[in-house]
Amino acid sequence: MKKPGNRMEAPCFFLSHLFSAILTVIAVMGLPGGPSAWAYDQVPALVDLRTTYSDGMYDPEALVQMAVQKGFGVIFLNDHDQMVMEYGLPPLRNLIKKREERNSINKLGAEAYLAAIAGIRKKYPDVILIPGTESAPFYYWTGSPLTGSLTANDHERRILTMGLEKAEDYRSLPVLHSPYGRVDLKAVLPALLAFGLSFLIALFFIFKTGIWRLIGVMLALVNTGFFVNALFVHPFPFDPYHGKQGMAPYQLFLDSVSQKGGLTFWNYPETRSGVRTLGPVQLKTLPHPEVLIETKNYTGFAALYGDTITITEPGNIWDICLNEYCRGFRERPPWGIATADFHKEGGAGQNLGDFQTVLLLAEKSPATVMAALRNGRMYACQGRYPQIPRLDEFTVSAAQPEAAPRMISGGEILLERNPRIRITVSGPEGAQGDVEVRLIRSGTLVKTFKGKLPLSIDHTDILETPGEKVYYRMDMTGYGTIVSNPIFVTFAK
Repeated sequence: MKKPGNRMEAPCFFLSHLFSAILTVIAVMGLPGGPSAWAYDQVPALVDLRTTYSDGMYDPEALVQMAVQKGFGVIFLNDHDQMVMEYGLPPLRNLIKKREERNSINKLGAEAYLAAIAGIRKKYPDVILIPGTESAPFYYWTGSPLTGSLTANDHERRILTMGLEKAEDYRSLPVLHSPYGRVDLKAVLPALLAFGLSFLIALFFIFKTGIWRLIGVMLALVNTGFFVNALFVHPFPFDPYHGKQGMAPYQLFLDSVSQKGGLTFWNYPETRSGVRTLGPVQLKTLPHPEVLIETKNYTGFAALYGDTITITEPGNIWDICLNEYCRGFRERPPWGIATADFHKEGGAGQNLGDFQTVLLLAEKSPATVMAALRNGRMYACQGRYPQIPRLDEFTVSAAQPEAAPRMISGGEILLERNPRIRITVSGPEGAQGDVEVRLIRSGTLVKTFKGKLPLSIDHTDILETPGEKVYYRMDMTGYGTIVSNPIFVTFAK
């Protein structure tokens, strides 16, 4: 005779296996928006290149030729949308001013810039060439030209844009001193009416005699100056004469590019080269990693570039942002890329190809390239070209079975417990060297692995936190540097 409790064994056994099957299907498919396998080609891309349309040494076609000769087929041009600095004397800052402007996309013509890119695309059909900018939306003045202390603050808080394909997209970027928008007559109307009334009073005195006429003439001249100054008020909603204005100018820029369908990446947020002298003006841009937390609606940031970087350290600002995403406080996670800041071969001791963003593409097209950047399907690497490290595999899967589907960077996977992480790093054929690989879970260093190239790692993280979302990422140092993007894991409830 069976025990009463045994009546439930068959249904429970069935439900248990049904639940496991559902998890397997979800793992195969991935969560919405995520890739589901390591069946992607690795396509190295060059990001943050300048041409003669701003402060680069090579014209766009010559630069593309150099990149093609080195084996690159995906190239991002990020010339300056404008390079302008302007200081006006009060009270007529819009009339009595000194303006310095250098080559830029908008100065030379956005139409000409895009026409040059179209010509290169036609000549090199196998090359994916993505136009964009490096933009400095805002800076502000402190000090005085009279005391030699005039300082442009935050002039090098730079943002890369990618995928802007229309000339109007460049002209309408909301940055200081740009042709952004038009003068808001409603905003200046009260001042114009006051000046008009004052001018009528001046005319009344002009028709008098003696000292009254002189007063009327002087009053008319002053009012004319203020009137014209008001007409030249720049339509950009921020000016550089009222100090630091928080993240508002940058958020306006990020939102504008997003509305145009472009991508945005904060560039070198921990730059140490932002303090220097430029003629009679001091430039002062301190490291500003906090912008990653204080802004939103951007695609990512430079996780590798030719300067010191700490925000990718376990538990630092990148992990704070990623954990905000996991907890639902951020709409999307910020992704890491490598930016070259390339102006000429050998510039700053760097050569074309030293900094690479390697895209994981199922097929190669402009649309899939942009999608990979938008969705984090890439990793950043740096070396001395052609001695560049390679991340052959970084995946997360269920611990069992052996053939369980593997998720790649940028993806999300649903598991019951114990994620299995596989990492393989290598270099060019015959490359040898000691490397150190760190596995990081949600900002916590899980384990450090040391060995020689090529190095393969197979690690199961004993973890079960029902209903919680975590992520894994890795980095490697020793033979160059690799920084991966995260893989997200949600544990079944």
